[in-house]
Amino acid sequence: MIKLHSLLLLFGFALTSYQPQAFADTDVIGIQPQHLHAEYWQLKQEDAQTVLLNELQINALNQRSFKQQEELQNLSELPARLSADALKAAINQISTVPSSDRFFADGTKLSSADYQRYLDNLNVAAIKPQNAIRFALVTERTNMRRFPSAEKTYNQAMDLDIDRFIETGLFPGDALAIFHESKDGQWYLARAYHYLAWLPKSSVALGSKEEVLGYGQQAPFVVVTGAKVFTNYNPQAPQLSEKQLDMGVRMPLLDNQSVKHYLYGQNPYASYVVKLPYREESGQLSFKPALISRNQDLHQGYLPFNKANIIQQGFKFLGERYGWGHDYNARDCTGFVSEIYRTFGILMPRNSGEQGNGAFGQNIRFDADSPVQDKLNALKELQVGDLIYIPGHVVMYLGEEQGQPYVIHDVHGMSYVDEQGNYYQGGLNGVSVTPLLPLHLSKSTSYLDRIYTIKSVR
Repeated sequence: MIKLHSLLLLFGFALTSYQPQAFADTDVIGIQPQHLHAEYWQLKQEDAQTVLLNELQINALNQRSFKQQEELQNLSELPARLSADALKAAINQISTVPSSDRFFADGTKLSSADYQRYLDNLNVAAIKPQNAIRFALVTERTNMRRFPSAEKTYNQAMDLDIDRFIETGLFPGDALAIFHESKDGQWYLARAYHYLAWLPKSSVALGSKEEVLGYGQQAPFVVVTGAKVFTNYNPQAPQLSEKQLDMGVRMPLLDNQSVKHYLYGQNPYASYVVKLPYREESGQLSFKPALISRNQDLHQGYLPFNKANIIQQGFKFLGERYGWGHDYNARDCTGFVSEIYRTFGILMPRNSGEQGNGAFGQNIRFDADSPVQDKLNALKELQVGDLIYIPGHVVMYLGEEQGQPYVIHDVHGMSYVDEQGNYYQGGLNGVSVTPLLPLHLSKSTSYLDRIYTIKSVR
């Protein structure tokens, strides 16, 4: 640690604020009460309201990202059918037996018989020489999974916060290409714009390609800018009653006249009237209006992409519990940054490696031989909203305090070496504000040591 401290001082990073007990009742290093308020960081930015990218520039950025990132798929460009080989390759892309042991919550190790159950349900025998692609919209918050099974499994460490078969979350209005159906008839293998995996049939509604892909293009529209909002209570259409909608969800906006100024027993003038996908009993798609009261956090159109809004959006998740793969009705580190950027209309790959190694945005790369001072120099040039990648994790830059970079991130663990050289291990397990430089992955390895990309989404 003497060497690291010396380097930090040499390159202008002060250490005086790094005290394990910055204020009462916390073990989070370098934190004082003001750091937990968005306004504190917004006021540090003289150009906080300056638009970084306009709508046309964001559209161009997205188009480049889809060309640069093979993980991103424009669903409109998919073929009408998949050959047997192509469909089998898609199944094998996600539904492979892991090389490491997995365990159920009671500690029982998954057996070959358990995996055979999952493999049988892949329904490979039903694959035809040519397999039609169908389309659907997500109708309720759901998860995509490695196998067509809701059974939770864990690694040998038995960290019950991390289900190793969960992949990611999807939200109402997300468009899907449906590739295949499980043997038990309860799951679809589906392709979202950023992921391929299995999800429950009960959380989607099948429709035509035109109505599914057209839904997300309709205008005018509103975007969910709160961490979560809910539709109004609705005694007449329970599927639309108090439905959760997460940050970044986009919905067509209807006018009050379209519902004759009365909807589900309520005058809509103090609410937004939105158009939501609805799953009929047959599993087919229809659309119905719903109300969201104006006291909830929505914005007509995408938010202006500026530093003030980047900070504000991040802080709306502050304190939310960490949810690996969007488990626990929450999100993980990449879900956190992705949903913030979706409120500006910016799309990115799902996983941290895909984001960090990806070509989209402006990137500064480091490898195992990169000098520490090169990283410190790059950190000096960070702008609000820049993303810093270490293996398996991403953090978002907030600003500096006494020359130190501070970040906000959705993070599971926490460790650091304090001023006395003692290695401390604790936990955060939620969206947290922290200084960057003291954080460690192990006693001998810091976040700084493992930074491999700094990305500016501009």
